[in-house]
Amino acid sequence: MSIPFELPPEDRDLSPHTGYTRAHWEAAADGLLTAAWRWSTPGHALLDLPGRPSRSGVRSDGLEGYARTFLAAAFRVAGADGDDPHGLLERYASGLAAGTRTPGREDTESWPLILDFTVQGQPMVESASIALGLRLTAPWLWKNLDPGVQDRAEQWLRGALRHTPAPNNWYLFPYTVAGFLESVGRGDDETAAARQRAVELLESWYQGDGWYTDGDLRAFDHYNGWALHLYPVLDARLSGDADALAHYGSRLRSHLDGFALMFGADGAPMHYGRSLTYRFAAVSAVALGALTGHSPLTPGASRRVAAGSLRHFLDRGALTGDGLLSLGWHGPHDAVLQTYSGPASPYWASKAFVALLAPAGHAFWRDREEPAPVEERDRVLALPAPGLLVQATRADGVVRLHNHGSHHVRPHQAESAAEDDPHYGRQAYSTRTGPTATGNIADNHLSVVVGGRPGVRRRVHPLGTGHGEGWGWAASWHRPVFADGPPMVPGLRVESVTVAHGHHELRVHRVVGAPADSRVTHTGWATGPDEPLVSFLHGLYGWDDPAPVLVRAPRGTAFTRWARVPRLTGRAGGTTVHVSLASLTAVPDPGPLSEAVQEIRVDGAAVEVGWADGGARTRVTFDPVEVGHPRQ
Repeated sequence: MSIPFELPPEDRDLSPHTGYTRAHWEAAADGLLTAAWRWSTPGHALLDLPGRPSRSGVRSDGLEGYARTFLAAAFRVAGADGDDPHGLLERYASGLAAGTRTPGREDTESWPLILDFTVQGQPMVESASIALGLRLTAPWLWKNLDPGVQDRAEQWLRGALRHTPAPNNWYLFPYTVAGFLESVGRGDDETAAARQRAVELLESWYQGDGWYTDGDLRAFDHYNGWALHLYPVLDARLSGDADALAHYGSRLRSHLDGFALMFGADGAPMHYGRSLTYRFAAVSAVALGALTGHSPLTPGASRRVAAGSLRHFLDRGALTGDGLLSLGWHGPHDAVLQTYSGPASPYWASKAFVALLAPAGHAFWRDREEPAPVEERDRVLALPAPGLLVQATRADGVVRLHNHGSHHVRPHQAESAAEDDPHYGRQAYSTRTGPTATGNIADNHLSVVVGGRPGVRRRVHPLGTGHGEGWGWAASWHRPVFADGPPMVPGLRVESVTVAHGHHELRVHRVVGAPADSRVTHTGWATGPDEPLVSFLHGLYGWDDPAPVLVRAPRGTAFTRWARVPRLTGRAGGTTVHVSLASLTAVPDPGPLSEAVQEIRVDGAAVEVGWADGGARTRVTFDPVEVGHPRQ
């Protein structure tokens, strides 16, 4: 698809994989900003982009447009050492003056007040982008403001310090506001307290291996990169705090050990978790790691991943004909959105332009592009802290994520089937497929059907992970939750194990405590009829028929307007074991899935599978869960 603004010629010598250079990033930032500024109010305080409003209302959405584009502009100008050929900072300075003149007033320009997250919280989110933008551009914008405007801006920003954030990454927004105020000599006990509180929570959320939970629950997703790592690492770099940078930077490096593998050869990030309409914001952690020197990747590999993702979306219709980022994935796609998503929400993608803070002579731009991790070799990587299993295949460039540890149910919340979230509850995700929408058949899902009522998976309890050369496993258990009638069946639980071997997925489920005459359904990957992908599912044990039925998903996914999903069905009651083999591949002529396994034995709580390629045998046992994969 054509890009509605001009990019420089490709440089395939420096960037053999993407053709993109630093000039392409500058041009992309300029094009996005030029398009967005066509929707500015006269005083430049709000950018009222067209589209469906968020639950916060159009005024908050207009502030979001100002704040999130300001972040892109700040990275663009600061990375050019103040060079501002398009006069961006003058517009943002004008908007700051107009927006803070009478905040809270219902007029053309005034910004909404920052209040508690339960009342009017979205402006707190945007305050962090404005504060970070002001900090990055302080020598050219803040220092040239009228003192009265500076005072008004400070007063508005302090609303973030005096009100309650949402109980998750939102605590990093007052942290960022306080960091800016301290950087311009306006710190006090209030700013210190906001920063200390965020640091304490961040430490309590850190689970190891570079992974934070997004609050007091087991939610591991892209917010790790574009929030929980980005704000403290960037703050430490801007403040010159070497100890903090070493502390948070080492965690970023550990995070990138696994996260950098979650990008396909086509540049797509993993389609998993909240706020996916932020798109190439997913590479902000990769770019930040390269910028600060806290990355396991070489500069050339870092740029290949980052530029690959930027190009992936620009080439696949993420922009409207007006040059605006649409609400969706490739193009508009409502099922990927949350109620807090508004027309300017996609501009959190601006965080990717942190790459521009690396000057032109930095190795990130100077070194020749090198292959992304998925392009080097097949890999299976277990991530114990989040309970995830990453499976990447070089031949087709597809990366899959098997979820046995992450969910989006807060500790104080009951599990409700009505709040089933396709972007967390499914057992597998990939860089080439998206979950089917609510109301269609669920992909990659094990459902216990009791009295005609299908159960869903909400709270996920990890049981362990592990990997060896060319294989890995992850396991979890959950209590099925039902929409109609009693929400749970006493004593019913499902224990699940995924073993990745090449591009195959051995899926073992033990259903415990199911009422007599219950049923079990299990689905595979959702693919479209015109996609160069094949979704296989084959029953090995515990199913009515080893061959699946293909079920339609008319609402499709973020990747295809219409999808089909393979489904197996079987009997349950008491304790039963169900074993299947699944595969998602773009390799031509992959061969029948039924021939991948030579032998299967099920003996009580033990499952043993003999693979056809090379004589490896996988043994899965329950009570407790243990997985072995020796070669004969």
